Amino acid sequence: MTATDHPQRALRRDATENRAALLDAARRELQRDPDAGLETIAAAAGLSRRAVYGHFPSRDDLVREVVTAGAARVAATMPAAHDLADLPPAARIAAIAVALWSEVSHVRSMARVAVRSPFSESVAAVFAPLRAQVREACALGIADGSMRGDVDAGTLGRLVEGACIVVLDEAVRSGTSDEDGRRMVVLSALGIAGIDWRTALLSEPSPASAGVPEEHRA
Repeated sequence: MTATDHPQRALRRDATENRAALLDAARRELQRDPDAGLETIAAAAGLSRRAVYGHFPSRDDLVREVVTAGAARVAATMPAAHDLADLPPAARIAAIAVALWSEVSHVRSMARVAVRSPFSESVAAVFAPLRAQVREACALGIADGSMRGDVDAGTLGRLVEGACIVVLDEAVRSGTSDEDGRRMVVLSALGIAGIDWRTALLSEPSPASAGVPEEHRA
C-alpha cells in the first residue's frame, strides 16, 4: 500500500457521499419547489454550485437522474400483468390508476416534474411495461365493446395516460385530498376510455386490491 492510497480512497468516498447528498437534496428541494435551482439544491446538500458540476453537467442531468430513479421505484410497486389477467378491461385500468396514485400522491410536485419535458422520455421508458398493460386493457375493452372504438388501442392508451396527468396537475394546483384524487384519476382514466362515470365508480378498487404495498396505501 502506497502513501497515496488512503487519500485516494477518501476522495472516492467523499465523491460518492457528495453525489448521494446532491440526489437526496434534489429530491427534497424539487418536491418543495419544482423550479428549485442548482444553487438551492447545492446549498441544501452542503456543497457549492461548482461542486455540482463535478457530478452532473447541468441541472437537467441532475433532475433526470432523480426522476428516473423515482419512476423506477414506483414502477417496481405496480401490479404485475398476471395479477390483472382475470379482471375486466375497465377494472385493469382502474387498478393501475389507483396503484399509481397511491404511489405519487405524497410526491405530487416531483411526479409533475417527471412527466414533463425534458424528462418525460426517460420516465416513459421506465414505465414501458406498465404502458403496455394499459394498451392491452384498452385493446380488450375495444374488442368487447366496453370502451370507445373510434380510436385504436395505442391511441386510447395514450389518452388514458394523458387523463391521469391532467388529474395530477389539478391535484398539485388545488391540493386535492388523497381520496378525491384517487377517485378523480379512476373516473378520468375510464371516462376518456368511453365509460360512463357511474359505471366507472363501480370499477374503482381500494388501494389494497390494486396491489399496493401496505406501507404506501393512502
